[in-house]
Amino acid sequence: MAQLPLAFQAQMQDILTEEAYIAFAASLETDAPVSLHLHPVKKGAQFPTGEAVPWHEGGLYLTERPSFTLDPLFHAGAYYVQEASSMLIAAAFRQCFPEGRPLRVLDLCAAPGGKSTLLTSLLPGGSWLLANEVIRSRYQILRYNLNKWGYANTFTSNHDVEDFSKLEGFFDLVLVDAPCSGEGLFRKDQAARQEWSPENVNLCAARQGRILKAAAALVAPGGILLYSTCTYNQQENDENAAWLANESELTYKDLNFPTHWELEKRPHGYQAYPHRVRGEGFFLAAFQKLSLEVKNKPHKIIPFQKLQAVDRKLLALARPWVAPETDYHYFTSAKGNWRALASTLLEDAQILAQYLHRIEVGTIIGEPKGKQLVPSPEWALQLDCRIDLPHLEVDLETALAFLRKATPPLPGLPKGWVLLRYQGLNLGWVKGLGNRYNNYYPKQWRIRMEG
Repeated sequence: MAQLPLAFQAQMQDILTEEAYIAFAASLETDAPVSLHLHPVKKGAQFPTGEAVPWHEGGLYLTERPSFTLDPLFHAGAYYVQEASSMLIAAAFRQCFPEGRPLRVLDLCAAPGGKSTLLTSLLPGGSWLLANEVIRSRYQILRYNLNKWGYANTFTSNHDVEDFSKLEGFFDLVLVDAPCSGEGLFRKDQAARQEWSPENVNLCAARQGRILKAAAALVAPGGILLYSTCTYNQQENDENAAWLANESELTYKDLNFPTHWELEKRPHGYQAYPHRVRGEGFFLAAFQKLSLEVKNKPHKIIPFQKLQAVDRKLLALARPWVAPETDYHYFTSAKGNWRALASTLLEDAQILAQYLHRIEVGTIIGEPKGKQLVPSPEWALQLDCRIDLPHLEVDLETALAFLRKATPPLPGLPKGWVLLRYQGLNLGWVKGLGNRYNNYYPKQWRIRMEG
């Protein structure tokens, strides 16, 4: 392993006692724990068991790291591989919003999607979450992971925080999991050690300060801002948290986490250390906008500029693919795809789309061709995909071949559109053509690993 940078060693020796530093440094030379959070609805029949993560009942430690790439349940969205300390977000959410009212949630720095999927699993009915990522390449990964998670109440956007300025006071919860110097990744990412420097710490702290200043204004009266990093230093954690508590319109909110979780209480927030918890380095603090004054006038509801409502005469094409108890509006994009958007979310989605021009609302359900709708790969993974559609349960070998975009033998495959399922969970579409079939799994999603 690469040696810990000398300046980092000195930094941590200032923060920790001598005994604690020895234990901390030793922990960074051990293997990182393997953990994930389970989808609350998509449950495979033979998923491995493990020890529960103390602060999130849906979190699980595995005894060893399997090849997730070669597990069809991973591609079906049955779980998300996430570092355990990051799941403290779930405990913070439950403490901050115990009443179960509908929420508008913004995950401002969301890629690759672990915290967005975690929060989406916890949201009360009528809520929605906007997952935003400023870096385009990371945004595509975020979209893919939220598609796999399958909830209808998530939107995605590709914007800088400054682009949200006209949505001041709009969000009940703003999560800022800020880009940081990555000190909490030193155990599992050797490159992070080599890239670290005091100068980069200062650069990250300044960038976080800019993000937090803009993010604080987005919090609704009575709402919450959660600030987190995967690092240890005081510039990025304590000093930014102190600014939020003392100089923004927000007030520090103590999360009152149990002492047996072995987190270190900081002046504002909590710090997870790998020598004390079964997880990586993580800092988390909560802040609330106590003022109940609404500064802005109500937003006007303006129809989408980039989406057109589907002609009512064509709506029958969508109904065979959608769970009958759902209520959707259908829109067509410039590319000809149809998007399904829950009716209860329409007005808020239209407000967001007024100010955010790189936003995607609704889920692509398919594309009309002639007198039928060709279903999309995304729709196969949605929770609202109709469960009584023609389907075929396949074994592990066949599932992996399908996910590699091969065409393995499928005895008993009927003609037409068919969902392939593994342990009862949808993987994607094939279309039976009699003596052969076509595999409609997207090229960009396919497994490239052999084994």
